[in-house]
Amino acid sequence: MRLREIGDVVFTTPAVRALRRRFPLAHITYLVESHAAPVVALNPNIDEVIVVPRVRGIAAALADIKLGRRLRSSRFDLAIDFHGGPRAALLTWLSGAPERVGYEIAGRTWMYTRHVHRPKALRARHSVENQWDLLRALDIDAPDPARDPVEMPADAESTERVTRRLADAGVSSTDRVVVIHVSAGNPFRRWPLEHFITLTTILAGGQDRRIVLSSGPSERAAADQVRAAARAALGPDGSRVLDCGEFSLTELRALFDRSALFIGGDSGPLHIAATTKVPVVALFGPTLAERSAPWRSPMLPMAAIDAGPLPCRPCDQRVCAPGDFRCLARIPPERVAEAALRLMRG
Repeated sequence: MRLREIGDVVFTTPAVRALRRRFPLAHITYLVESHAAPVVALNPNIDEVIVVPRVRGIAAALADIKLGRRLRSSRFDLAIDFHGGPRAALLTWLSGAPERVGYEIAGRTWMYTRHVHRPKALRARHSVENQWDLLRALDIDAPDPARDPVEMPADAESTERVTRRLADAGVSSTDRVVVIHVSAGNPFRRWPLEHFITLTTILAGGQDRRIVLSSGPSERAAADQVRAAARAALGPDGSRVLDCGEFSLTELRALFDRSALFIGGDSGPLHIAATTKVPVVALFGPTLAERSAPWRSPMLPMAAIDAGPLPCRPCDQRVCAPGDFRCLARIPPERVAEAALRLMRG
């Protein structure tokens, strides 16, 4: 079970593969909320995906009781709660599985039969490794990104749609597509828009490069602003900054297969990009690359960029102590462009 968020669900896929390797004949069910469900919908190591409704109040309690009955009737032998939140812990307990593994969290530990200590302090240790602690009780070896990378199989229909949309936008087979994701899960991880504009303008200077700006549905206006400003700065070459509309998660996954580079902050799309072979430039502000860098083969090209040591970094992303989001604002776009061009040169 991992209800949210998108990147966190991606980070569980190496563990799912390890569970399949440990229990090759098992029936594996994954519980997830709808917005992250596409990540695991086609996973070959999962037999069944149950989408948990995201509701509140009395409706949530009734939905959980109903789902709990369904889980109990399935008579699972083992339940693993990779989430650790109150609702996930409750559903784990309601499953009735005789073995229930979760984190040692005040007020919820009693819902598990095995619990693993999770330090409250933000450590320079990857999230995949932190989640993997739950598997150690099952005699599963330590994680290895080369053996167990993150995984999200391509969807054939999404691939066809993306191919058609790029063709409609004038992208030829020889053009190199650069995807720049301009949004993030919260304001603490958003690189300044003016930096995105400068970066887009620099990268669109290459004759064979085409820039696709992606964003979350709520930040479409930000992508439009970056596109308009970059096009204005580029003049006749502004057409290299494409307008392909919004992409679903499965379409993003297909887009990355066609791309020469992905650039973005610590967000769901960054970790979906990591499930492909696309070179990645990852921007880290309040989070650490040691915790959230793409988990995949070290042979694949990747650059992690941050503002360097700061006394307030990492943080819990509730309040910016200095008030100026310096951990992101101090990453110059020219430095990101240099890393991008270096990766594209191979």
